[in-house]
Amino acid sequence: MNSSKKHWQKLQHDFNAELGQFVALNQDILAELLTFIDFSEKFTLGFIEINFPPDGELLVEALKTNSQCEEIQFVILKFADPNLRFLRDAIIQGLANIEKEANKKLVLIIQGLEKSIGVFGEYPPFLQDLNFVRDAYKKTVPYPILFILPDYAINRLAKFAPDFWAWRSGVFRFKTLEKTRENAITQTLESNIEIDRIEPQEKQERIEILQSLLMEYKPTREQTNDGNLRRYSNILLELGTAYISQHQPKTAREYLAEALQIADKLADVNFKRQVLNKIGDAFAEERKFEKAIDYYQQSLNIAQELNNRDGESHALLKLGNTYLNLRQFSEAKKYYQQCLEIAHELDDHDHQASTYQKLGIVSQEMREYVQARDFYQEALAIKINFGDRFSQASTYHQLGIVAQEVREYAQARDFSQQALAIYIEFGDRYSQAGTYHNLGIVAHEMGEYAQARNFYQQALAIRIEFGDRYEQAKVYHNLGMVAQGMREYAQARDFSQQALAIYIEFGDRYSQASTYHQLGYVAQEMREYAQARDFYQQALAIFIEFGDRYSQALTYHCLGTLAKVQEDHTEARVNLQKALEIYDEYKEEYWGNIAREILEGLPE
Repeated sequence: MNSSKKHWQKLQHDFNAELGQFVALNQDILAELLTFIDFSEKFTLGFIEINFPPDGELLVEALKTNSQCEEIQFVILKFADPNLRFLRDAIIQGLANIEKEANKKLVLIIQGLEKSIGVFGEYPPFLQDLNFVRDAYKKTVPYPILFILPDYAINRLAKFAPDFWAWRSGVFRFKTLEKTRENAITQTLESNIEIDRIEPQEKQERIEILQSLLMEYKPTREQTNDGNLRRYSNILLELGTAYISQHQPKTAREYLAEALQIADKLADVNFKRQVLNKIGDAFAEERKFEKAIDYYQQSLNIAQELNNRDGESHALLKLGNTYLNLRQFSEAKKYYQQCLEIAHELDDHDHQASTYQKLGIVSQEMREYVQARDFYQEALAIKINFGDRFSQASTYHQLGIVAQEVREYAQARDFSQQALAIYIEFGDRYSQAGTYHNLGIVAHEMGEYAQARNFYQQALAIRIEFGDRYEQAKVYHNLGMVAQGMREYAQARDFSQQALAIYIEFGDRYSQASTYHQLGYVAQEMREYAQARDFYQQALAIFIEFGDRYSQALTYHCLGTLAKVQEDHTEARVNLQKALEIYDEYKEEYWGNIAREILEGLPE
């Protein structure tokens, strides 16, 4: 007997064993369902509550092989398309491909509709249509129909398709096999792969499993018993984490708020600390940084009270990240330095490396590129020394950005390619987007516009695939710059407007400045001088508001060149002189020399 046949026989044996266990566990409800099937005629609705698809397959097999169903023709229709709207049409189409068996009653079993029913949102289109065309089912689908759905999907159907639900003749709630539940826990709560690093489809599947687990520990309209409360709270925390990774922070906060209540009820302050951090992450995802700081500070206070140095370090890192996002660099550096001290105290090499990298980003934002490079090299050395190949990618990525900022483009490309190779090796598609974006910037700076556009389009496709709308703005901005470089000004304006709309949507005022600046440049090239000045002034006001002196110089520079083409030489000189003073302050020779050359060419 060959190995593949042995493997198949083992799988069949395991399935048969599980089938027997499932039938034994649900003997009474299965008997009720068999009676329902026996007596149902024409259009009759039955709902079967099964929280996990594997148990659904066991039930289908139990029905097909039951001696009481010898005169029943079961037709299994699976509809897993989340965008399905017209179920009746899909059923009719499915039935057209079925050959009706003589002298047998046809019974439809529908699976997979939980995907189109969804978990959140008012009146999903699928359920609206189901409710609206209810009466048409009697004539066009004159058979008993059994819907196999998890608890939450049945609850939503009852709420948002009440007319259709009113026609139900039976609801059958099946218990879950312990093995099925254990497998679900293994795939989610005990998974070694963090949810941030998995593909969107797999991420959604994990969320669906978590939703089903949630129903196991707290069925609709029932209270969670104290024995299940801790497991239930862990599922809530994991769902919150999952929805943050899907860029759905408001949904995440709904689960995390309930987890926080349970943490207080259990008086579990360490779990409360974890939940507070995640709520902070959700607010940070919404760019509500002041609220994020409040929750991170609460988490930090608990960690300090517990003398939990690792937890303290974790909260300090998050506080540093938030102040970095707020461009309060001295505050960010303060928190990162505290974090680094704890990492050395605990001999925590992972945290040391990640904190050196964060300090590098702060230095980079402050245009202290030599210092930034030193911090990144420290981080990289630790990661290489301890064989952490995956996390090396993010450091190569940052080294590439520094090299690009100091115009070492060949070096920048090399670092970015190393980062990309590691992300591809580990299947981290999401992180590839940032590196494609950096490669696009390098190609753009080298005047390779077609190559730059190609890299940006790859980055944009991944951002869209993962639903990361905020990060799309950066790509649209740079696509606008490429279009401008290729003198495709209408296209450049369109991309820049898309970027600006997203920044406004997310309340990112600082990033709006660079896009206003870009729109000003495009308007200037199109000889729309009044519009150009207006955009530059909006950009300048924001750069001044955030204390970004270097970016102010670039905008003063453009205001100077705009005044020059309008032959307002006094205004041109004033703005170019302001730009030059800042360039000298930052030792920016490249742009400083250009400004001097223009100033020298102005008439007295």
